[in-house]
Amino acid sequence: MDVDETPPDRDEPARPGLFGRLRKRGDGTARPVRTLGPLRMIFREATNYPAQVTLAAIALLVTAAVMSLAIPTALKLIVDRGFGNEGDIGRWFRYLLLLVGVLGLGTALRFYFVSWIGERVVADIRKKVQDNLLRLSPSFFEENSPKEISSRMTADTAIIEQVVGTTLSVAIRNVIMGVLGTAYLFWLVPELALNLFIAIPIVIVPIAVFGSRLRNISRTSQDRVADVGAMVTEVLSAMKVVQAFNQERREHTRFGDAVERTFAVARRRILIRAAMTALLITLIFGGIVILLWRGALLVTSDVISPGTIVSFIFAGVIVAGAFGALTEVFGDLLRGAGAASRLNELLDEKPVITAPARPERLPDPPRGSLSFRNVTFRYPTRLETAALEDFSLEIEPGETVALVGPSGAGKSTVFQLAERFYDPQAGTIRLDGVPLTSADPAEIRKRIALVPQDGVLFSADARDNLRYGNWDASEEEIWDAARAANAEEFLHELPQGLDTFLGESGTRLSGGQQQRIAIARALLRDAPVLLLDEATSALDAESERLVQDALEHLMQDRTTLVIAHRLATVRAADRIVVMEGGRIVEQGTHAELSGRGGLYARLAALQFAADEAA
Repeated sequence: MDVDETPPDRDEPARPGLFGRLRKRGDGTARPVRTLGPLRMIFREATNYPAQVTLAAIALLVTAAVMSLAIPTALKLIVDRGFGNEGDIGRWFRYLLLLVGVLGLGTALRFYFVSWIGERVVADIRKKVQDNLLRLSPSFFEENSPKEISSRMTADTAIIEQVVGTTLSVAIRNVIMGVLGTAYLFWLVPELALNLFIAIPIVIVPIAVFGSRLRNISRTSQDRVADVGAMVTEVLSAMKVVQAFNQERREHTRFGDAVERTFAVARRRILIRAAMTALLITLIFGGIVILLWRGALLVTSDVISPGTIVSFIFAGVIVAGAFGALTEVFGDLLRGAGAASRLNELLDEKPVITAPARPERLPDPPRGSLSFRNVTFRYPTRLETAALEDFSLEIEPGETVALVGPSGAGKSTVFQLAERFYDPQAGTIRLDGVPLTSADPAEIRKRIALVPQDGVLFSADARDNLRYGNWDASEEEIWDAARAANAEEFLHELPQGLDTFLGESGTRLSGGQQQRIAIARALLRDAPVLLLDEATSALDAESERLVQDALEHLMQDRTTLVIAHRLATVRAADRIVVMEGGRIVEQGTHAELSGRGGLYARLAALQFAADEAA
């Protein structure tokens, strides 16, 4: 029987949904983005590349001017001066062909530079978000699911990429074309253009009405897509458990329900956009038809020339198309604003644990002493319950102290406070005599090596996983650590040695091999303080022996704090600290505690009896 084999007492509270404390209303729902203001973040990033932005702007302005001004003018000249003049008509058509060439080249340049800016901005935003996430304290990830944050970083950045690389340039181009085209229409036939200008408010009102509904539904649609992504990640990462318990059908049904909810929201969004587009296109082109009707009457009355009405028709279509396209891209811009808003929240999030303005230097050389004095701590999401209460423990340099106790005793909390992942609400924690709150967290963690209960490995080769404890370690140092961790033999047997890819989270290795990699990584860290979440309880006898031998190498000449799951492995500890309910209830050596008949004696009797029965 393991004393602390239940994972929930990793002292990690349950996590609510995405952004548990970000952008929430009183009813717990996300506040919708109602303006395009969040897109300012994208513009700020784009200004880091002024040359590309300038070239894109020039190409965009040229192509818009050619479409809305130059080509309509060319058509007017062809009709008024070219028709009926055989010698002159070729010149005007060559002029038109030249404009078409300029339009083609300008469009290609616009596409290249705008797409380049879109990709570059998205890459920069992704890096900035990741950099900030790496600075945030664990408390943030208690309230905000990492899986859903990951989904946001992919889904939302994809939306921004589309907005910057396509939608935004289309919107700006159509605004320019609409403005220039409208001015040109007033220059051609002021009477008809004035009627067109009066009709504009009839178009704007539906945009405001439909746009409000579209903003809300777009945000909900993105949330549902994120839910689907998070569910996929969750199920695929636990596929063995799903199949072992024959839950494939249930997961299929659950995923299908999530997809259908996503589709239902998307269908509502599509319906609103379709209705919005149909109404606006009808209003715009209906108005153009009426204006052209009046224009035809002016031609028959010799008020304007045939070329003028041809030019007006073409320019009117351009203007109508420009404003019609704006109605289509407006929803995408709102989606981009929502995506930018959510990513901006991640960028603006500040870490709870930071270095003081003038951090106190830790003594050099390090001693390895660790002190907890009257510490009381509550997790941010469980403020009603103290994980540690009036906890005091002095650990001398080079001492090995084992923490034992039932689930929920607070053992893992001691580790997390020692590395200053959290600050206690009361009391002080000192490393080598320096309060942790007075020191730089990075310097604190440099003096601590951690071996977690599960050998956490990364999707990389063996070399990178080993040198994660000391990235500058030489080849010789890596092999020395592997040898001390009883990992040298199986590492040599890997197909490409240290260059062998270990699979997703190290799945190509056995549990014992993963643990020995983690131990070698801690050896390379060469830190004076070792936090050891003993990891032998789930291993077979041979793997346990090899890991235990490696741990003995690792613990030499280091201050070691051990969370003990199997009491048999900590009999030789200098001191055993028994915890219950966030407090120390007894401490001493194995022999002393066994003779007292307290909690430790009862736990030991139960576990050793179970081991003998097995």
